[in-house]
Amino acid sequence: MNALAEAFEKLPGIGKGVYAPADFEAVRKIVHQTAGIVLVPGKAMLVYSRLAPLVRNTGCGTFAAYVKRIEADDAERRRAICALTTNHTFFFREDHHFDHLGKSVRPGLLKRASAGDPVRIWSAGCSSGEETWSILMTMLGTDRGAAGRLSAADFLLLATDLADHALATAEAAQYRCDTLDAVPGELRRAWMREADGQATVADEARALVRFKSLNLLGDWPMARAFDVIFCRNVMIYFDHATKERLVDRFARQLAPGGHLYIGHSERVTGPAERVLTQVGPTIYRKDAA
Repeated sequence: MNALAEAFEKLPGIGKGVYAPADFEAVRKIVHQTAGIVLVPGKAMLVYSRLAPLVRNTGCGTFAAYVKRIEADDAERRRAICALTTNHTFFFREDHHFDHLGKSVRPGLLKRASAGDPVRIWSAGCSSGEETWSILMTMLGTDRGAAGRLSAADFLLLATDLADHALATAEAAQYRCDTLDAVPGELRRAWMREADGQATVADEARALVRFKSLNLLGDWPMARAFDVIFCRNVMIYFDHATKERLVDRFARQLAPGGHLYIGHSERVTGPAERVLTQVGPTIYRKDAA
């Protein structure tokens, strides 16, 4: 018995003909081709639990019918892929990245911004926004006037994600107060507005961020190079070849001297190694031109 057949043997009682190994294989192929996500046989139950509501809501009845639906319907295919994405994150995750950003990168970027030069930061795969707001608070520091100064400068933090529901949460910028424990106290007091157990990022900070839907495997419409790119714990869902292509694209999108921050279990390999130098744990700097 192969791994997929074994995985299906362990599934709880599911109506005969509703979900079969061939359905999982079809979904796996579509998701990989569209979003680069690799679904191993052990994810068969995850696929069932996340797509079953869509199968019911579309009136398809079976996964086989739903597969035909997503093969023909771009919007439904997008909904399916969004449902299958994992959006686990938290504020100041992998805090050494923010220490480096604040101490080694921020001073130079603020100096450039005050001189009128453009400064661009990208939170790629921003999920529900905790990374994005951690980046922004690190850049702003504790001075409440910093947001106004950056707003008057040519500064932009771009946050993108494939999952529409995660992006909506990120843009709403509202979180339970009990999720803010990792936010440094001075930054929390400066940029979070707390009431009735909910915390919302201050309006003047939110104005510095643009949220956009983006499939990292698709076209990137951004013309300007970035000074900083965060893409963390996204590539763990990709195969090796896809990771190498993506990191190479990030390297090309970075300005000379720009920094790339990736997840704790991710590494730079392939063509990007020629231009990216590791300067810290999962922190890379693009070589000067």
